[in-house]
Amino acid sequence: MAAKVKTVKIDGEEVYIFNHAIYIFESSRGYSLELGMIVSEIVEQKYKKEENLIVEIELEDGQEIQAIMHRGGVAGRLPQLQLYCELDDISEYTDIMHVHENEAVFPDIEEGISIEDIRKVEMPDVKVKLTATLPIDQAEWLKSLKKGQLNTFLTEVIYEYWKKERED
Repeated sequence: MAAKVKTVKIDGEEVYIFNHAIYIFESSRGYSLELGMIVSEIVEQKYKKEENLIVEIELEDGQEIQAIMHRGGVAGRLPQLQLYCELDDISEYTDIMHVHENEAVFPDIEEGISIEDIRKVEMPDVKVKLTATLPIDQAEWLKSLKKGQLNTFLTEVIYEYWKKERED
């Protein structure tokens, strides 16, 4: 039975994980502990430029792993973090799956998850600039709104129109 991750904290902050794979990767250079996680777009953006992270991993069996982990490159359709750290001694990681560099079988952590599922949990906000030609009274009214009011108004109007378009 392969180990399952219960919680992950990065720099002391717990991260919501949609799916994960934790394994020992064995190569001709040695061993590394690898943790691949599907996370929200917000979490991916927050940590994508960081090179070294303090990571606390709690496994479902109660085992805790604390390490300074490095961010690896990942190519996928869903937001994810791939973290790793070199290991000298793997004897304490008996329940964690081992993958050898000559084996081309890696766990597919994206299977069964969609970007829509992720956005139901944590929807990122993106700054958008719009240019529109409107009657002057509408333009004046929009300009009179505070930023929060304008954001709420546009979000509600767009969602209403968007829902109608999707139903057609």
